Amino acid sequence: MSTRIIAKLDVKPPFVVKPIHFEGLRIMGTPSKLAKKYYDQGADELYYIDIVSSLYQREILFNELEAVASNLFIPLAAGGGVKSIDDFSKMIHIGADKVVINTHAIQKDPSIIDKAAKIFGSQAVVINIEAKRWKSFYECYTDCGREQTHKNVLEWSKEVESRGAGEILLQSVDMDGTCKGFELDLASEVVSISNIPVVVASGAGSIEDILKLIEVANPSGVAIASLLHYDKTTIYDIKNVINSHLVV
Repeated sequence: MSTRIIAKLDVKPPFVVKPIHFEGLRIMGTPSKLAKKYYDQGADELYYIDIVSSLYQREILFNELEAVASNLFIPLAAGGGVKSIDDFSKMIHIGADKVVINTHAIQKDPSIIDKAAKIFGSQAVVINIEAKRWKSFYECYTDCGREQTHKNVLEWSKEVESRGAGEILLQSVDMDGTCKGFELDLASEVVSISNIPVVVASGAGSIEDILKLIEVANPSGVAIASLLHYDKTTIYDIKNVINSHLVV
């Protein structure tokens, strides 16, 4: 199976939470316990995103991330509040394989992408895109889908790739937490113009939703939260169904 199945932990320390449209947080458990649970189920990777660090403008809680990384034996991408090359370095030092960045890169200093890629390698730089649909285009948002950037998603996707980013995490503000399926047009458009891996998140309510996403957009990976947190299925079952339906 070529599509990575990734467990996504939206973290408001000390808990994993699950928002709807990036708001209305509900506590799901602790990062360490859920990380182990999804690792045991066969997750290919784990995303750990502190979703309030930039919003609250506070320092990154590295100890929370380290507790997860210390007992995880699959690739770990971590982000939330990343503002400097030193933040990249600290996250990688305590066990993250990739660092996820959004707010600082798009609002203040996109050159941090170039610098990080040069120092740590493109494979270590993941750009989180929070996309919201307007009539004729998708716009990038930050701070849990609250802040407009006036950046077109497709244009930003191409820019971050040209700056050296190695992966895009594509999230839909409109579909997040709804369990109504993925924003297929958005996923297809970003995947089609990108020469780097695109991981699609936001909207999975069933294994059928994941199958449809793979068939329509063929992303490099699918990041899942609600479907797993609410025990609607397991990563093991998701992989079994995908393997039985898709010829890889």
